[in-house]
Amino acid sequence: MTSSSTTLPAATRRPALRRGVAVALVAGVLGAVVFGTRGRAAVRPRTSDAEMLDRAMRGLTAVIVYDIFSPPQASRAYAYASVAAYEALRPGHPEYRSLAGQLNGLDTMPRPVAGVTYSFPLAGVHAFLTVGRQLTFSRARMDSVRAASDREYRDSGMPSDVYARSVAYGDTIAARVLAWAGKDRYLETRGAPKFTVNNTPGRWVPTPPAYMDAIEPNWPKLRPFVLDSASEFRPAAPITYDTAKASAYMQQVREVYDVGRGLTPEQKTLTAFWDCNPYVMHVQGHSMFATKKITPGGHWMEIARTASRRSNADVMKTADAYVRTAVTLADAFIANWDEKFRSNMVRPETVIDQYVDPSWEPFLQTPPFPEYTSGHSVVSTAAAAVLTDEFGPKFAFVDSAEVSYGLGVRQFASFDAAAREAAISR
Repeated sequence: MTSSSTTLPAATRRPALRRGVAVALVAGVLGAVVFGTRGRAAVRPRTSDAEMLDRAMRGLTAVIVYDIFSPPQASRAYAYASVAAYEALRPGHPEYRSLAGQLNGLDTMPRPVAGVTYSFPLAGVHAFLTVGRQLTFSRARMDSVRAASDREYRDSGMPSDVYARSVAYGDTIAARVLAWAGKDRYLETRGAPKFTVNNTPGRWVPTPPAYMDAIEPNWPKLRPFVLDSASEFRPAAPITYDTAKASAYMQQVREVYDVGRGLTPEQKTLTAFWDCNPYVMHVQGHSMFATKKITPGGHWMEIARTASRRSNADVMKTADAYVRTAVTLADAFIANWDEKFRSNMVRPETVIDQYVDPSWEPFLQTPPFPEYTSGHSVVSTAAAAVLTDEFGPKFAFVDSAEVSYGLGVRQFASFDAAAREAAISR
């Protein structure tokens, strides 16, 4: 394994922001202001360092799947871990701008000691996994991933003092990021009231087969990363609930019913590919069991990894792609959940069962939260906008994010094409 070590001069030049990006996508397409930084000077690719960060990302995803994180919870873990990696790597790449002052509530980050040598790739990966460990439940699993990563750097021939100093710097960055994360109101939402189910017509109610409580009804209370509030880009109100057969609402319900009954093999394939339901419940007689899967955010973080590898991105550009994608996904879920629990729209499955055909079942299991707006449509379009800005509008790729879950691969001519397919899959 090769790894870059950097000796800092007594004074480093001020980071330069190459470009600032504002991406606004409204309604079922999230609006989010995001940032972008890329070095003005060419940086020699350090493939193995980028691969180490990739392994860390995949290790975090594996634990998120194991812990059955909801899509919003997963997005939070990806975002804070990615910020930690970016900030720990950045001192070795002064052409990149700190996220302090760009992200809500993030103050000046700790600087390394001048005049001594660091391995910032080691610091970045270690910081990523340290934050990921604190934001997941299966900490022993995260400890194993982090220990293996640290050991590979240590055994690469790195001087022991450089190794210890770099790990310590990664821990310092991780501690600062975790302190910042602790003020995002997540802990307060753990004790907030649950969603109350009632019989108001058109209001969301739990759906079969598990009839689970609504997931994260208080998520919009979290501090966004870049948005000024959860409702900054509030979408248009949904179509008015009206069960009269000729109503616009029932016409849409009927469309869902008719399409669901006549799905083609290709439609079934792409729909299953974009399911991304982290907890699918199966019922066989009197027994129930669940299948664990990647979340929508995890799917798009894997697409970011694929794009980084296909473009031969070095570790800093990889960290840049990760943090921009992760922060955008996190804000997308906050904004999306804000509308979901404002409009509280009933799911089509419930309406079809009551007014059209009680024997009908959707091809995909209905997730446990309100209908409008479509989460996949929001987060996929937002992530695709950022990745397009990062890698270009005609970046073709093979999406293998679902191979581990037995769903094969799909090819896309662009990130936008992937987002459109994710949206229509719903």
